[in-house]
Amino acid sequence: MGNSTWTVPRALLAIVAVIGLVALMLPVVALVYRALATGGSIDRSETRDALGDALILSVWTSLVALLVIVAFGTPIAYVLARWRFPGDRVVDALIDLPIILPPAVAGIALLTAFGRRGILGEPLERLGITIGFSTVAVVIAQIFVSAPFYIRTARAGFLRIDRSLEEAASDLGASPVRVFWLVTLPLCRGSLLAGGILAWARALGEFGATIMFAGNRQGVTQTMPLAIYERFGAGDLPAALILSSLLLATSIVFLVIVRIVTDPSSLRNA
Repeated sequence: MGNSTWTVPRALLAIVAVIGLVALMLPVVALVYRALATGGSIDRSETRDALGDALILSVWTSLVALLVIVAFGTPIAYVLARWRFPGDRVVDALIDLPIILPPAVAGIALLTAFGRRGILGEPLERLGITIGFSTVAVVIAQIFVSAPFYIRTARAGFLRIDRSLEEAASDLGASPVRVFWLVTLPLCRGSLLAGGILAWARALGEFGATIMFAGNRQGVTQTMPLAIYERFGAGDLPAALILSSLLLATSIVFLVIVRIVTDPSSLRNA
């Protein structure tokens, strides 16, 4: 009686799990299948040029965004992990805000801050500096939506560090700066690397805020997601499928690297 009582729920859970897994994997499998069915080639040279420009722009802007995120995000993550100050929970919540903010709202927010009539954009416009609908706007949009992923992961890494190791280094005469560079950062290396990969992947796939704040100009602001949108809207499904598959493959590689960095044993158990 006891075995039969548990058999039905387990079988039901297994069926539900399989259905859910199929539902999640079906779009991915369908995308890969349709992309392979196109033969992996794009006929028109202007389409190839547009996709090539989008690929190059996406890679270098996302790398610039990553450098800025690491430079400013690391101190922010360290402060949130180690310091307590009035309003620290509010700051912590505000950092997460871009993650849940609708893309259109994020784009409008960036426009009101850096657009020609924005809080900072208007004074810069008088100086001859235009940010909105430029390549710089692409980088800013990528930073805005991607930074929380790095800061969250880096903060968790700083929290996991055994403080006694830092205290031992201080007792041996190391200055706070040397302790941070020679003890804290190496101990947190895995989390920082994982956070950087996640932030880069998010920047590479950014769409909503970019199209609202930077526009969709080939060679200037058209990243890979925007090129996919334009090709699909123009009825060029093969080009959209191929570029989508490229982004899919990149995302899978990023996820595997993050898994290995955060849990090296997963590579041995694979």
